[in-house]
Amino acid sequence: MEEDLSTGMTWKPLTKGDIVVADEGVHWAVQNGLDLSRSTVVYFKHNDMASLASTLEKLTRGNTHADKTRCYIVVESIYQAYMNSGQIAPLDEIIKLKEKYRFRVMLEKSHSFGVLGKCGRGLAEHYTVQIDKIDIITAGMGNALATDGGFCTGSARVVDHQRLSSSGYVFSNSLAPYLATAAVSVVNYLEENSSVLSILRSNVALLQKGLSVTPGLQICSHLLSPMVFLKLKKSTGSLAPDLDLLETIAEQALKEDTVFIVASKRSSLDRCKLPVGIRLFVSAGHMESDISKVCSSLNRISSSVLN
Repeated sequence: MEEDLSTGMTWKPLTKGDIVVADEGVHWAVQNGLDLSRSTVVYFKHNDMASLASTLEKLTRGNTHADKTRCYIVVESIYQAYMNSGQIAPLDEIIKLKEKYRFRVMLEKSHSFGVLGKCGRGLAEHYTVQIDKIDIITAGMGNALATDGGFCTGSARVVDHQRLSSSGYVFSNSLAPYLATAAVSVVNYLEENSSVLSILRSNVALLQKGLSVTPGLQICSHLLSPMVFLKLKKSTGSLAPDLDLLETIAEQALKEDTVFIVASKRSSLDRCKLPVGIRLFVSAGHMESDISKVCSSLNRISSSVLN
C-alpha cells in the first residue's frame, strides 16, 4: 500500500467509506463492480460536465482528504452498453475537474482502444491528454483487438498493486497465452499500419451519412464512434412499445435483406435510463457495398414501420 503524493490518498482496493462519482451511462458491468466495492457511489448526468462539477463540489465541500478517503471519477471512453449512445466522454474537461477537486480518474476504454487517436491509442490520444493524467485504465480486448480477456493499467504503483492484489491469480480460467499473443500482434499491426484507422473512419462517416436521412430514426452517437446508435425520433412514451418497433425493424432487415442489426435492450438490473435504440458496429473490414446495403435496408424498412 503506497501513498499518492498528488492526492494524499493511498493505493488499495475501493471499500466502504470511499467515494466514486460515475457517469450514469456506464454499462452494467461497471455498475456491478462499483456496487460490489461497497463504496459510496454517486451518479452524475450522462456526459454532463455541469452535473459532474456540481456533484464534485457538493462532495468535497469542507473535505480536504485529511481522512485519506479515496475518491474516483469513473467514466467510459465511448459509451457502449445496451441502451447507451455511442457518445465520447469529454476527457479534457474531466481532467480539469479531476485536478481541481483532487479526484482520481478511472477510464473504461474498451471501445476507444484501437479506434480513437492518430495511432489508435484511445481517448487520451484523441484529446491529446497526457496518459499519466489518467490514474487507472481498463479495457476489454474483444473489440478492436479481436481476441479475449482484458487489461487494467496505470502508473507503476497501480500496476504493482494489481499484480499483488488482483483476483486473476485465483481464477482457473485465466487468459490463455495465445489470446494474449493475438492482442500483442494486433497492437503491433496497428503501429505499423495506421492507415487502417483512416479506412475505419471513412466507413463510419459513410454509414453516418447514409443513415442521417433514415425515416423515424436519428443518430445520437459521436461522429467518430464505430458503434453507431439510432434512436426513435418520436418515442411512444413507453419502453415496451418502443422496443417492439425497433425489434420489428431488426427482424425485417434480417429476414428481407440478410442484414443483421441489434435492437438494444435494457436490463432490469441496469440503473441507466437512456433510450433504447438500434446499434450498428462498423469496421475497417466492411466494404462500401456492405454499408450501402445496410443504409438502403434501414431506410426502406423504417419508412414502412415508422411512417
